[in-house]
Amino acid sequence: MKRIYGITIITAVLVILAVVGLYSIFWHDDESRTIKAGFVYVGDASTAYTSNFMDAQEAVDNAFGDRVKTIAKYNVAEGAERESIEELVKEGCDIIFATSYGYETVTKELAEKYPDVEFCMATGDNANSDTVLANYHTFMGAIYEGRYVSGVVAGMKLQELIEDGTITKEQARLGYVGAYPYAEVISGYTAFLLGARSVVPETTMEVCYTDTWNNYLKEKKCAQELIGDGCVIISQHSDTAGPAVACEQTDASTPVYLVGYNQSMAELAPTTYLTGAKINWIPYMKQAVQAVLDQKKIEDVVVGNVNGQDIGAGFDEDWVQMLELNEVVVAPGTKDKIASTIEKLENDQIEVFQGDYMGINPQDATDTYDMTKGYPENEKSSAPSFYYILKDIIDIKE
Repeated sequence: MKRIYGITIITAVLVILAVVGLYSIFWHDDESRTIKAGFVYVGDASTAYTSNFMDAQEAVDNAFGDRVKTIAKYNVAEGAERESIEELVKEGCDIIFATSYGYETVTKELAEKYPDVEFCMATGDNANSDTVLANYHTFMGAIYEGRYVSGVVAGMKLQELIEDGTITKEQARLGYVGAYPYAEVISGYTAFLLGARSVVPETTMEVCYTDTWNNYLKEKKCAQELIGDGCVIISQHSDTAGPAVACEQTDASTPVYLVGYNQSMAELAPTTYLTGAKINWIPYMKQAVQAVLDQKKIEDVVVGNVNGQDIGAGFDEDWVQMLELNEVVVAPGTKDKIASTIEKLENDQIEVFQGDYMGINPQDATDTYDMTKGYPENEKSSAPSFYYILKDIIDIKE
């Protein structure tokens, strides 16, 4: 009898140990799993573009604590990213976020080289082209929505200036400081202009390129030249406060105002700043990290518009946000107009890239697009694809 009891006790202990073992494998393992997440930045905290990504990295740190160790590489120029990404792989990163468009070719090459690491390319457009890799992903917020709303704010200010006699309808001219003639930039300033024209249909635009993402002096000079050409509201797709300072310091006889990008310029330009928009990178990065922790496919976890290995979203998923509104300077009724416009965008009641316009490809004048039929931006990719200059209403400064 004692022998039987002994065998029974041993059997029970073995069963308990087996159950505990299975529990740790199937339940506790995910909760105790730790990973490393790498971030490659083209700038640092001094630039608004990189600062927004750093906010997302901080959100990952706060959300996951000791379960996720984050490692960052700063001021990595486009063309020099290979070494930094390789270093992150060697440091044991399970997921790497590359955050500048020019990184995408090398990042995809390294994704093929290191299939056990997840590579997430912000603003990229090559995840679903050529070789599709299970560990290479692209993502971006539908920033054209934010640009359009910013344009509506600008249009309301132009309308106020027209009504009080400060300018005429013919003087309703926007200036735009753009980094490069990429689709991302062209899509953005076109949406901005179309937002303004939804309020003041006579609005035109002049664009000045800096051929760099981040150069304070060039951006300020571009803004000053646009102001000198008669532009009364300046916006930008560039990374420094140069345009804000140019607007605030101008001695132009006509008032000049600013619409920012990525960060509020209310402190630097308190009398000229109106508002702005930014991409909120936090939702994607937190959810992508969660997917890797849970050993799930990123596109099955991140909430957004999934297209193969690419994901995007707009105001609807909080991927796009408006910046601080300078209510002292904006036209009356602007706050309510912003809310109603965002609601219409979320409900697909506004077709941004539509109207009685002809778009011309800046690299091939024979390639034109009739805007009356509408252009479905972000239909196949989260990265902007609109690459046409609106004939007769947008001028490119030489």
